[in-house]
Amino acid sequence: MISSVFGKTKPVNYIILLAFLFILYWYVQLVLFQFDFDTSSLVIQWLIIGLLLFTVFLVNFIVRRNQINESNSYAILFYVLLFVLFPEVVTDNNAILCSFFVLLAARRLISIRTLKNVPQKVFDASLWIMISSFFYDWAILFMILVFLSIYFYAPKSIKNWLIPLVAFFTIGLILGSWLVLTNRVEFLQEHYVFSISSEINLSSYWLSQLKLNLFLAFVILATLFAFINLTRFGHGRIISVRIIASFLIIAIFITLIKTSEGYYPVILTFFPTAAILARYIEVFKLKKLKEILLFALVLAPFLVFVTEWILK
Repeated sequence: MISSVFGKTKPVNYIILLAFLFILYWYVQLVLFQFDFDTSSLVIQWLIIGLLLFTVFLVNFIVRRNQINESNSYAILFYVLLFVLFPEVVTDNNAILCSFFVLLAARRLISIRTLKNVPQKVFDASLWIMISSFFYDWAILFMILVFLSIYFYAPKSIKNWLIPLVAFFTIGLILGSWLVLTNRVEFLQEHYVFSISSEINLSSYWLSQLKLNLFLAFVILATLFAFINLTRFGHGRIISVRIIASFLIIAIFITLIKTSEGYYPVILTFFPTAAILARYIEVFKLKKLKEILLFALVLAPFLVFVTEWILK
């Protein structure tokens, strides 16, 4: 049943997932965490939920346009389900904004595979990553992904290797001018501290810690299998999968060093995890086996969600 619905790309799939994510967002904000919003903060939250819903389209665009996954909706299904597994991430506006700009960067980097407008794509990706670091300082590590993409796709052009530096100076000049005009010159010193969290968990609650540890262990194994089974993806997709796997490794590292009460960088792992899971589902040709696996992957986040809610 699940494969018959999400095994194809239909408008109804977007409607189901977007409506569900919209309801989940406000349920977490108003019921689970019981936040009170004034008029100004409510406007901000509507902008945040708008960006969050847009990331669903962005994820689908990346995996479809670059032929990472086949013509189905599995990637966006898993992407939304990960919010059920970690509902607390929607309370962290910085995490959502950081993830949004990193996704924009990933879109440009993976599209370098066409070898068209490479300098422009490298510049854009570098710019988006630097903007994402305004929300999480450690997000600057995704610049590693820029240089990996240059190495994979167009390593012979020295100009490509220098473009990230141009992007750095460009955003530096713009940011510096804005900080001077707004009298906030201390922002850089206060923001880019690159501290490491002393509590590597989602909260002091033991189930949240266990959930995060098990999830990270799972995605690490998924990443290893992605590297081991690259031949299954076909020659044209191998580099794209390497970039996504590298994306996931960087995201896991940031999750481990940044996660603490109120900070949920685990959202950065959602896109690469969803893309890899979707590809594994596509490998299964037996319909019954695929349906059982899909049912288990859909049911698991809801079981964790309900269990955590009851035990709290």
